[in-house]
Amino acid sequence: MTDELVHYSLARGTATITLDSPHNRNALSGQLRRELRACLAEARDDEQVRVIVLTHTGSVFCAGMDLKEACGAGAVDQGVNEFPEILDQIWTSPKPVVVRLAGTARAGGVGMVAAADIVVAARQVTFAFSEVRIGVVPAVISLTVLPRIAPRAAQELFLTGEVFDAERAAGIGLITAAVDAEKLDDEVDRYVRALAMGGPRALAATKELLAGPKPATPSAGFAAMNALSARFFASEEGQEGITAFAQKRKPRWVPGD
Repeated sequence: MTDELVHYSLARGTATITLDSPHNRNALSGQLRRELRACLAEARDDEQVRVIVLTHTGSVFCAGMDLKEACGAGAVDQGVNEFPEILDQIWTSPKPVVVRLAGTARAGGVGMVAAADIVVAARQVTFAFSEVRIGVVPAVISLTVLPRIAPRAAQELFLTGEVFDAERAAGIGLITAAVDAEKLDDEVDRYVRALAMGGPRALAATKELLAGPKPATPSAGFAAMNALSARFFASEEGQEGITAFAQKRKPRWVPGD
């Protein structure tokens, strides 16, 4: 029996998904892709899950596609045909996705980083869009990366394939924060606790709001946004939050210790 390459655990409303294929730098092999898709689907469908944390073992978060599998394969057999679903699962997850980065991210790994809502990296972590240096194009990951990072940075880093550090990644908008390695877990936990305070349906709707098209002017969007706001104020979740605030207690959706 083949050992699993992606582990799933659930504790206090947080689903932790761990890439555990250090022998090939957590490359996106066929097995790892299948298991990651299954874990992301499980977290999405489980009502107990409030926040998803994506992390890894070893010194590399993800090196991108498994080049050993890609070597000699035709266009229809390449793993890139499955990878978009993984990016879409992360991007559209109604539960916030936090990435904990203690190691390097390259190519497709950077695409997953960009798809997440919150990304915390240790300062020594490095990144690169290395595709052009092996004669391929960062096509699929561009759909998650380009909405996140500054256009001039994208022009430079996509074309050169140069390595950049976590401080630069934070500066261009690719990650949320770069912290000292010994503070990484505490900072991830801080974000997880903060996210778990939000109403599940309100968080999902807010993610849709952030990802959706923007009106040309504020006045063009007021009617739709007022209706959305009023609907949530009147909803069961909204009323529970308002009541909890008045009673100086936590809303029922906040996971217990």
